[in-house]
Amino acid sequence: MKGIPPVPSGQLVKPRITQLITESPSAPSSAAATGAGTEATRLRDLSPRQWKSGVAAWLGWFFDGLDMHLYTLVAAPFVAELLQISNTADPRVGRHASIIQASFLVGWALGGGFFGRIGDRLGRSRALCLTVLTYALFTGLSFFAQTWWHLLIFRFLSALGIGGEWAVGASLLSETWPKRWRPWIAAVLQSGVNLGILLAVFASLLMARQPPRYLFLVGILPALLVLWIRRAVPESEEWHAAKINVRGAEPGVIDLFRGDVKRITWMVILVCSVSLTAHWAFMFWHQQHLRNLPEVLLWTPERKNQLASKAMYLIMVASIVGNFFAAWIARFIGYRRTIAFMCLGYFVAMLGTYSSARDHSSLLYWLIAPGFFQGLFALFTMYLPPLFPTLLRTTGAGFCYNIGRIVAAAGTVFFGLFTNVGDYRLTLFYAGFLFLPATVIAFFLPELPKERPYPAETVA
Repeated sequence: MKGIPPVPSGQLVKPRITQLITESPSAPSSAAATGAGTEATRLRDLSPRQWKSGVAAWLGWFFDGLDMHLYTLVAAPFVAELLQISNTADPRVGRHASIIQASFLVGWALGGGFFGRIGDRLGRSRALCLTVLTYALFTGLSFFAQTWWHLLIFRFLSALGIGGEWAVGASLLSETWPKRWRPWIAAVLQSGVNLGILLAVFASLLMARQPPRYLFLVGILPALLVLWIRRAVPESEEWHAAKINVRGAEPGVIDLFRGDVKRITWMVILVCSVSLTAHWAFMFWHQQHLRNLPEVLLWTPERKNQLASKAMYLIMVASIVGNFFAAWIARFIGYRRTIAFMCLGYFVAMLGTYSSARDHSSLLYWLIAPGFFQGLFALFTMYLPPLFPTLLRTTGAGFCYNIGRIVAAAGTVFFGLFTNVGDYRLTLFYAGFLFLPATVIAFFLPELPKERPYPAETVA
């Protein structure tokens, strides 16, 4: 702040805040230009600063995927163990497992807003360290759960870090990497989550003969990443410039609901709430549905775990393909239309997969379809942060995207309570219909004008 004249009390502060809140989301700024360098057209043109930011964000997302899905892979057997119930088809298992998953989604939502605020006030790099440390620590502590509510608390606290990491990592890359690469950056970041989930699946297969709780020890690995991030990853220049420009008069969370930003906030909350409710109903209950199929029910726990892991593997591979498909489409028709198209595709996929009863062999192949359309969520990664001013960026993206998980949490519990014992096919079938209103709402989202149409560029 040296060399900048002090602002007289009562002057210029409000105008600066107003300008910050009402600036066009897609308007270029000097800070943005500096943060992204000279808009490199090839990977070899990227600066060391950009590479470090990219690697840190990708690894954060990779370990996000690992820690978030360790529970879904062992939910039924672990909750049954904690409740001292031998039969995983017991309704108490499904009810308590869904409540624990709901607590995770609520924690994810709150973490997105909480750590998003820290990211705007203290910087992206510092906030990234805190988020990774949070989810690594409490995922590992899940190993020590002795009752179901112990596990609920640990999953809630780990989710605070996972939700925050999404907002911080996305904002860091949106401010440092070339803006025309955003669709591909989004696909690569989301694929980091998918690969992290595959690592969780692999760990589950390796530890199939171990008690379910041992799988959570794998979740401690991300803590090692913090040491490198804190030492090597600098704050973005755009964030530094924005901090200097406002001179202490920073916007608050309430400013998301004022001025031109207000409409963006509500539209994003709506589309994320509806789509994430359907998505998480699928991601959680498809595992329980597989484990409770008539021909699977009497299998050994080890064999059930292998089936659940295989299903997750197929879904994640399909999702990685879907990420890059969504990015490719977005380059031609923009984010808004692509989000609507992927929501509609997810609905059709869920409809086809669960419209009739299937055995486990045929169901495995049908699961590829909803997995592919999960590429929808890669789009939000680079689409949401630029919609908000710099010092509301991680707060806005984190809050609006993750607040939808509170609705998703209620949906997960609802589907768990109001379903036939052990039969989740109709639960999944009806959950898919939520993608229809999400399709409609998507058409009311703003577009990023500077990125439409998307010109062809060389990336490698």
